[in-house]
Amino acid sequence: MTDLRDRLAPVIPAEDPSPARAGLPPAIRSTIKHTGLMILTLVMLYPVLWMVVSSLRSNNAIFRSPGLVLSDLELQNYGEGWNALSSPFGHFLLNSAIVVVGCIIGNLVSCSMAAYAFARLEFSGKRLWFAIMLGTIMLPIHVLIVPQYIMFSNLGWVNTFLPLIVPKLLATDAFFVFLMVQFIRGLPRELDEAARIDGAGHPRIFLRVILPLMLPALATTTIFTFIWTWNDFFSQLIYLTDPDMYTVPVALRSFVDATVATSWGSMFAMSVVSLLPIFLAFLIGQRYLIKGIATTGIK
Repeated sequence: MTDLRDRLAPVIPAEDPSPARAGLPPAIRSTIKHTGLMILTLVMLYPVLWMVVSSLRSNNAIFRSPGLVLSDLELQNYGEGWNALSSPFGHFLLNSAIVVVGCIIGNLVSCSMAAYAFARLEFSGKRLWFAIMLGTIMLPIHVLIVPQYIMFSNLGWVNTFLPLIVPKLLATDAFFVFLMVQFIRGLPRELDEAARIDGAGHPRIFLRVILPLMLPALATTTIFTFIWTWNDFFSQLIYLTDPDMYTVPVALRSFVDATVATSWGSMFAMSVVSLLPIFLAFLIGQRYLIKGIATTGIK
């Protein structure tokens, strides 16, 4: 053993006990890291915090006091904003809820079925159609909105919720199809074979075997669809022209009027109200969202 240690001594470097090589203690490194993360979090959340504070200020004090310190408390902004438009703001929240629920159901049903077909079925031109499906992700909505508007106008669907919901029933969101395909490909095919031995066909395999295991991917699709649809302004502005059909983003735009003084306090108050459903949805589904993204390979 002594001879072996003597032979390895030139190879194994001696430990440097100097503090410079040792680095900072783990406690100090952790404190610095968490402090930096907290500062970055405050920087990113500053616009939201400013909007919340501005919803509690008078119109004259909103842009005169750009900080987060409240000199006066204007709680009536919420009451005035709720009843400032042609209908109570709850009416617009209900319209958005109808559109969101329809889009979520459409994406969950159509995208999961399309994903199962791409992941498990064998048909002619499968790779070509899958590549075309992925290519649609690169198409911006501004390229499609004109032909879609002409088609929906000929069908008489303008100023209804149908142009916003029906396309979701046709698996038009390629991102969610791709996400579910990646998830299904990660499931062992032995489950399909065992079900097929028991006499199950593709519909039963999809409903009884694959779909229950897709809960993380379905939850991720639900949360993203909820957030994107709830915040969608462009499509809803194009198709909804009757104030009674307005959703939350379009209704918030109605607070800004070029002919009269804009009620900024009321608008910020209703903006805070419109953020609450998104915050609650993300808070409830955060665990499934992280799990769904981590298990589908989209990192």
